Amino acid sequence: MNGFDQDERNDFLPLRDVVFQTLRQSILTGELKPGERLLEIHLADKLGVSRTPIREAIRKLELEGLVTMIPRRGAEVAQITEKNLRDVLEVRKALDVLAVQLACERITAEQLDELKKACDEFAALAGTDEVVKIAEADVKLHDIIVRASDNQKLAQMIHKFSQQMYRYRLEYIKDKANHEKLVKEHAVIYNCILNRDKEGGARIIEAHIENQERGVIHRLSESR
Repeated sequence: MNGFDQDERNDFLPLRDVVFQTLRQSILTGELKPGERLLEIHLADKLGVSRTPIREAIRKLELEGLVTMIPRRGAEVAQITEKNLRDVLEVRKALDVLAVQLACERITAEQLDELKKACDEFAALAGTDEVVKIAEADVKLHDIIVRASDNQKLAQMIHKFSQQMYRYRLEYIKDKANHEKLVKEHAVIYNCILNRDKEGGARIIEAHIENQERGVIHRLSESR
């Protein structure tokens, strides 16, 4: 885990929030792996803080579903399970369909330009080993669609699932065989929104999420 001085966004956050964000990011990016124990003393020494903010961060991460408390073992990074994956993606698929349909109605010319650039940026990274950068490019692309929906409540709901989605997105992107498929799906999503095709947009975003679900489940089965 990197030192706090490397993230200017954390400069004005309370220490407990900095520790929480640091640990959460380490889990989401896979630096802290599923099943890895979170030892308070070890983490406190590594981050140069007392055990209190570590304990508070672990408690918050448990509420987010990123940490599991195991009897006689303590805290460990939550496993990526097929059940949790399906539960999250079922909800995310419904929300994304609505976001795309609203974007077809409400997207501005400026946002369309942003979306096209985001598709191009993702395509330029596809096929490389820059897994985190590719995932961030994918998040950026979908965030533009959510903003284009112009629905604050929907954006809040999608944001609530975004952290859990990030783990699955990374797992899917780790397999380079999926990159070309993602590029093609993004292009279809863009064209549907450009042409205000709500039905086509709904179909492709559903397929987009379902393909990720199948891909991650396949990776999980291979790792057993």
